[in-house]
Formats: sequence, structure tokens, C-alpha cells
Amino acid sequence: MLNVGLTGGMGSGKSAVSSLLASHGAVIVDHDKTARDIVKPGRAALRLIAERFGPEVLLPDGSLNRPALAGLVFNGDENARKDLNRITHPRIGRSTREQYNRALARLGDQAIVIQDSPLLYETNAQIRYIGVIVVEAPVELRIQRLQAGRGIDAEEARKRIAVQASDEQRRTIARWVVVNDGDMDDLAVKVGELWAALQKLNAKVNAEGLDGSAPIPLSVPLD
Repeated sequence: MLNVGLTGGMGSGKSAVSSLLASHGAVIVDHDKTARDIVKPGRAALRLIAERFGPEVLLPDGSLNRPALAGLVFNGDENARKDLNRITHPRIGRSTREQYNRALARLGDQAIVIQDSPLLYETNAQIRYIGVIVVEAPVELRIQRLQAGRGIDAEEARKRIAVQASDEQRRTIARWVVVNDGDMDDLAVKVGELWAALQKLNAKVNAEGLDGSAPIPLSVPLD
């Protein structure tokens, strides 16, 4: 069994890579989805967020006003971002560990689990995975995608990208890099090659009785 990290900045196409890996048979643990789940109405994280940031981060129906919260967190206020992370990260961690354990119980050694996490580098989570996949794309292309896909204007997109890790930083932890600067057909080919590499590594891990969650130093070749 492999426990693999997947990360990339906003607009890089990380979600597209995740979907393609799922189509090949990977088990996806989506940290973004988990983050949305833990702040649903009635959850403790939402209550703590409202206490910290004020009632303006709640919609009339009691759900999270994401644009309002983003405006407070992505405005350069480092303390605000850290406070939000202190509320959400431990809860995300518990939920994702539970999802991983369910995959292990269901599939055993054959499971290739992809931990899809946008803040993998920022949280030093690479120590939990046998290797990390980094998805990247040119910044201007990422901004275009965010404008077209999420309706985020260019200035806001640049602001959000700026508070995330850079591609250069992410590459320092990357075992595999997927450059998503083409169309979906091009990306599918790249992910197909990546999937073949993951299957080969999983066979090696199982044959040699290795720990599929223990990081292999980047200085050590896989072949």
C-alpha cells in the first residue's frame, strides 16, 4: 500500500490530476472536501471560526460565508491565517486519518492512497508520505483558470497565490512533478505515466515489505 501526497497551488490543476488518478483506481483522500465538511453548520469548527472572526463570516442560514472569511484571511494578516489553521488543521488531520484507515481495511496492500492537500508544503506533511506529487503551471495560466473557473478576479487571484507556497518551494519536497500547461489530453498522458510509476513502486513496497507511508529520501532513486 502506498500513502502518497498530492499538492499544488490554486489554479495549477491539482484537482484534475486527482480525478485522473481516481479513474485509474487510486483512493483519493480529499483534504479540501474534508475542510468543507468540518465547517458545516453544527460543527465545532464553524462555531470557533465565528467566535474568532465575527458573525460576518456566517450567512443568514448559519453556514460559512467563504468569500467573507477569505477576505479576512487572505488580506496579508498572518495572525488571522494562523488562527484559522489552528482551528481547522487538527480536525482535518483526524478525518483524513480515518479515511486512510478505511482504505487500508478495504483494499490492503493493493491500495494506492492519494492525499490531495493544497497546504501540504505549508504544514510540513511530506513526512507522512512515501513521496509527494507536485502539480504546477505558469502563474499567468493559473490566474486565467481561476478567473474562468471560479470567477476570481486577477488581483484577488494574485493575492491568494502569493500567500501560498511557491512552485520552487514545493519542488523541494517533490518526488514527482506534473507540469499542467497543456490541455486535458496532454494531462491525461502525463498522469497515465505517473500512475504506472506508482504501481511499480507499490509492487516494490509490497515485495520488500516496506512501509508505504515512510518517506523515501529524494536522493534515493526508486529504480
